[in-house]
Amino acid sequence: MYTLYDAGEIRSVDMNNPGKPEVERFPNIGRLPYDALITPDGRYYIAGLFGEDGLAMLDLWQPQQGVRRILDNYGKGEEKLPVYKMPHLEGWAMAGRQVFLPAVGRHEVLVVDSDSWKETGRVGVHGQPVFVVAQPGGRYVWVNFAHPLNDTVQVIDTLTLQVVHTFKPGKGVLHMEFSPRGEAVWISVRDADVVQVYDATSFARLAELPVEKPSGIFFTSRAHRTGL
Repeated sequence: MYTLYDAGEIRSVDMNNPGKPEVERFPNIGRLPYDALITPDGRYYIAGLFGEDGLAMLDLWQPQQGVRRILDNYGKGEEKLPVYKMPHLEGWAMAGRQVFLPAVGRHEVLVVDSDSWKETGRVGVHGQPVFVVAQPGGRYVWVNFAHPLNDTVQVIDTLTLQVVHTFKPGKGVLHMEFSPRGEAVWISVRDADVVQVYDATSFARLAELPVEKPSGIFFTSRAHRTGL
């Protein structure tokens, strides 16, 4: 699966015959689809739309139904803010039936019911969210932010939809990756040239590794998970 930013379409590639792949096109999904995710059960492919408020969703179990729009006009009637960095949907968070998604250009995290795919709430946060990542187990969601507020990380309780912890690892927080069981989180802090490791319960800093301009952190446990 992949999405074409300029063409505004989703494509599905059947690679059962690598010498002759079969491509199925789903055009006219919306303006400027910038990133996408697959739900952990492998059923839904969801593309964010940079050019408009909303997302495009394809049911991979029933692709003949075509693309469905969800969360249309979630910012309708409100002043649009400049977007300093596109959010990343592959860092999405699913906790129980709830999905937590970054709102484009807004200081909010959207909460969506994964059965109806309708918005059920919003959480006001420090800045424009880039990654919204669920801690393994799903109880907490961790959020980092775009420039110029990219020195901060916030933690949201998925039961209360409240921010329960805010801390500042340093300028240029780009990526967060949890250990497979969720007891620790690794955070890249680009402008400080370090990767920091925090206890995910006490929020105590456990280690700091010198790394030149770190960006993404990807553990091998990702190879065994669907939806990244």
